[in-house]
Amino acid sequence: MRDIRYGAKRFVAYLLACASVFLIAATLFAAGSSVPGVSASEIKIGQTMPYSGPVSSNGTIGKAQAAYFAKINAKGGINGRTINFLSLDDGYSPPKAVEQTRKLVEQDGVFLIFGSLGTAVNSATQKYLSAKQVPQLLITSASFKWNDPKRYPWTMAMPPSQKVDASLYVRYLLKKQPNAKIGVLYQYDDFGKDYLKALRDALGPAAGAMIVAEKSYEVTDPSIDSQIIALQTSGADTLFAFATPKFAAQTIRKVHDMSWRPLHFVAYPVTSVESVLKPAGLEKAKGLLSATYLKDPFDPQWQDDAETKAYLAWMKTYYPDGNPADMYNVHGYTSAYLLAEILQRCGATLTRTEVMKQAANLKEVSVPMLLPGIKINTSASDFAPVEQMRLARFDGTRWVQVDE
Repeated sequence: MRDIRYGAKRFVAYLLACASVFLIAATLFAAGSSVPGVSASEIKIGQTMPYSGPVSSNGTIGKAQAAYFAKINAKGGINGRTINFLSLDDGYSPPKAVEQTRKLVEQDGVFLIFGSLGTAVNSATQKYLSAKQVPQLLITSASFKWNDPKRYPWTMAMPPSQKVDASLYVRYLLKKQPNAKIGVLYQYDDFGKDYLKALRDALGPAAGAMIVAEKSYEVTDPSIDSQIIALQTSGADTLFAFATPKFAAQTIRKVHDMSWRPLHFVAYPVTSVESVLKPAGLEKAKGLLSATYLKDPFDPQWQDDAETKAYLAWMKTYYPDGNPADMYNVHGYTSAYLLAEILQRCGATLTRTEVMKQAANLKEVSVPMLLPGIKINTSASDFAPVEQMRLARFDGTRWVQVDE
């Protein structure tokens, strides 16, 4: 009888243990499955990127971000979850971006959209993602319109807004050339139009008198030669080129070949030596002015810098086919680092609401490869992570910070 009772007790204990395991497993499954793209072992993240089309050189950003997540996964993921990163080609086409974003959300079931590139592309998907309450996080666009948490609480950009660098350019211009005659080349989409507005806002009441000519181009145009000729003919002695990489390179080359020597500013998203200045001709790019907030990994001043050494080691291990000198890869590295930091801060509460809460509560966060003194700060009323930059001039080899 004693043996029977003892056996019964063991059997009951066994059943209770099985029930506990089942309950724990069920709880984990429910916790993961209740949030799209999140399971007990995985976080599914989506993105569209121009791997083809007129700005395909920017596609290396997505590859760099994928490489950073590979590093994260190799070390065990984030809070025990690995990152499943789905990056689809949108060809820099807003309709294609909408199609691919819908696929990522509705078919692939991603947790959030991260880092998608382009003002027009992100504008096309913003309302859809906002309606679905899917985070559109740390997108790669300089437009100032993203910092609008009241209207769009699900959208946050990573790079500094166009108002930051436009203000730097104007402050320098008014000091060095207060009677400047300005010509503006801009891409005829949200990217170029927003830059033109940022420039006009920075100039204030003087904009009407100082801007003597504005010429736009379409992203499908084969060249911008006629626009550059018209800007020179206007009598402009200062040129602002708010263009994407291909057209920025064409502008630099054409201006030089015409023997036109305006004070020449280019938007900071096209300061890549590898993707823009080398195709234009380094000697032809000498004297260009722009702004920066990232360390150039091959600038001699950073050769003994621990962050730069870590970046170069990461490129060698996780993205050996990429060019470590390409600043687009530096951006991919920094933005992926910041996303990982935000996800880490969510802890066990990995929901879309919590992600945006943490993204909007960053205080003096240090991110590797940002220039010294630049920290990440956000709040519920300010969705702009980076709001500091330094003016820089290209010396024919590298960008040199301008003390002014």
